[in-house]
Amino acid sequence: MKIPESPPKISHNEIGDALKYLKSDPYDRLIKEAINKYLYWSEFKYRPGIDQIEPEVLWTFIKINRNLNAEKIKISDIAGFEFKYNLTTYIQQKLHEFDLNLVGRLGGEEIIPDSDKDRYSISSIMEEAIASSQLEGAVTTRVEAKKMLRQERKPINKSEQMILNNYNTIKKLNELKGEKLTIELISEIHSSITEDTLNDPGMEGQFRKSNDIVVVSSSGEVVYTPPDFEHLDKTMRDFCVFANGSNEKRFIHPIIRAAILHFLIGYIHPFTDGNGRTARAIFYWYLLKEGYWLIEYMSISRMIIKSRAQYARAYLYTELDENDLTYFINYQLKTMGLAFDSLKEYIGRKIKEKRELYGLQKIKNINERQILIIKSLSYEPEFTFTIKEIQNRFNTVYQTARTDIMSLEKYGLIKKKIIGKKKLMYYRSENFDTILSGMVV
Repeated sequence: MKIPESPPKISHNEIGDALKYLKSDPYDRLIKEAINKYLYWSEFKYRPGIDQIEPEVLWTFIKINRNLNAEKIKISDIAGFEFKYNLTTYIQQKLHEFDLNLVGRLGGEEIIPDSDKDRYSISSIMEEAIASSQLEGAVTTRVEAKKMLRQERKPINKSEQMILNNYNTIKKLNELKGEKLTIELISEIHSSITEDTLNDPGMEGQFRKSNDIVVVSSSGEVVYTPPDFEHLDKTMRDFCVFANGSNEKRFIHPIIRAAILHFLIGYIHPFTDGNGRTARAIFYWYLLKEGYWLIEYMSISRMIIKSRAQYARAYLYTELDENDLTYFINYQLKTMGLAFDSLKEYIGRKIKEKRELYGLQKIKNINERQILIIKSLSYEPEFTFTIKEIQNRFNTVYQTARTDIMSLEKYGLIKKKIIGKKKLMYYRSENFDTILSGMVV
């Protein structure tokens, strides 16, 4: 993508000439729309209805309104680390919705049945690990990546290693949610995410040692140059102070703070590689720490990967428009909303599938895990699996997974073959449909 056009500077000299237009349609409406929707300059200047007045003049009024109402944040004494954001009607509405649905027990229990929580958590972590890695260049399919994770197969390339690292890191975040954010914890997260994937393994968990790092577009254009590496140690310590809310007298909503932490890792760019994955991991960590437990079941990166250009623009708009974080916060809330909707849709689909398999539940000595294996074999005749994969898919112990599979083998629904020297792989039997029909009747 190309670098967006920078907004014009506020020109107070033009305000007097424009006052006569501002109380009449369409200009009053255009200004209110820009404020409520938080339009960026290049989005605003071409809006229908701007014809008798220069858009720069109206933009001056918009910026004055935003600046008067903005919350200001100083992350560090180093130049370039003063930010601001506006609590628009949209942002306040989304924060209210997430507070109702992602915290506590009431909303969550209505969405996720207790009996399925472990399984949905594993599935969501896999989805987030895959999508977050793909955002950073991992090249593989979701099907192959999930198969590797479920079978606990050793990664065969850098892309698979990135996904495995992300998967292990995200699972670990729940264990770390009781800790304060420190340089050491950030390094631990980065080391876990980048293990065996960096050109220089010595940079795992280490801040960059030069200013050679730039962010480029797909066309090779430099779109962002991070702050000087010599200030990284102080900047990241200031980052931790902000994350922990130390010495702060005012309230910053946890989701707002989490979004700012996400942005800041990309803005500071403390590492040679893995900054995006680290930023998203810290975003998850902070929300889990603050009690938003349902975030564990939502894949934010799956939504981001569908709107990469918007993700990049959210960063650039913030940087180009006087460090106004509202653009990035808006984008973060939008992706959270889409992830939440996707979770509800996914669970609704799974509940429907369980109802459709009601006939299988009548079979004696067949449990729900076995029913789901049968369903996979019905829908995907080429589906193959190992005991370890079933153990991971249903988050159960090895012996339980083995017993489930041996029972299906005894019924004749599946067969096994040896792969390599000793690996057992199970697959659908030739008489699967006939046997299953006889069992359901």
